[in-house]
Amino acid sequence: MLFPTTLVGSYPQPEWLIDRQKLAGRFPPRVRARELWRVEKSFLEEAQDDATRLAIRAQEEAGIDIVTDGEIRRESYSNRFATALEGVDIDNPGTALDRSGHPNPVPRITGKIRRRHAVEVNALLFLKKNTDRKVKITVPGPFTMSQQAQNDFYQSPAEAAMDYAAALNAEIRDLFAAGADVVQIDEPYMQARPEKAREYGLKALNRALAGIEGETAVHICFGYAAIIHARPSGYSFLPELRDSPVRQVSIETAQSNLDCSVLTTLGGKKIMVGCIDLSDPAVETAQIIVSRVKKAMAFVKAEDIILAPDCGMKYLPRDAADGKMRAMVEAAKILRAEFDNRRSQ
Repeated sequence: MLFPTTLVGSYPQPEWLIDRQKLAGRFPPRVRARELWRVEKSFLEEAQDDATRLAIRAQEEAGIDIVTDGEIRRESYSNRFATALEGVDIDNPGTALDRSGHPNPVPRITGKIRRRHAVEVNALLFLKKNTDRKVKITVPGPFTMSQQAQNDFYQSPAEAAMDYAAALNAEIRDLFAAGADVVQIDEPYMQARPEKAREYGLKALNRALAGIEGETAVHICFGYAAIIHARPSGYSFLPELRDSPVRQVSIETAQSNLDCSVLTTLGGKKIMVGCIDLSDPAVETAQIIVSRVKKAMAFVKAEDIILAPDCGMKYLPRDAADGKMRAMVEAAKILRAEFDNRRSQ
């Protein structure tokens, strides 16, 4: 299918499940944040199941082609996986600077990082059980996790990143074995800290992807629009992904008004074009979304374009998220019709 649609990962969690005011009033948690959930621990899994079904139905009703679980079970995109690993102390957390420069409690690395068990496979299986569409599951990247931790064990952060990568590689293999159509790795800190990303982050990402044959994606972004408001017009780390084995690259264009000529540097990879502005709850028209995608089409083949929001929709009101998804799906229909007309002429 031309111009398939998907989410970057997250869909808004219901107010009855999580305290959205508390969620929005702090930086994304790196350690566990049980205080955000409104439901008692004994009922939490059932409540998360119900809310995940709602997120799946919302995507299906909007017409999304590649469905996610909405990351409903997560307090943030990264902490569910990062805190499940051996070698990190989450009961006595450390501190690290967030990408905004503010200190944030983070897992403290006290031993060799290893994956104890599969972390997101059950979430993937639940997703597959509840939809007949293609499915995508997301995981945090090894470089980003290394930046969201206090290293009290390894000789260098590069060593920590490589062990995060080995743990992630095992997780990705299990996710594809369980039936994932796409596995997306979230690496926002490659944009936030490009020098370190060039030094060892790309090597860690490639280690996480070593031997993986399924459809993989990497998401590079400027941060949640609800938290990081300013947007540069270009990426500080993007062309470096050209020689990575990752097959899809997810980028922002809507809020940042990105100069899309940079996409020519990615060597024919599929591009997940962020075409939904998450800084404004107002729903864009399909034509506005079409115009954003066409900026990318000047530099990327139509066959290689996937439509998506700029980033996760976690902080949007649910009605805004639903409206934006529907508008994006309508934009994809318009683009398909225009492309088909050109091919038939």
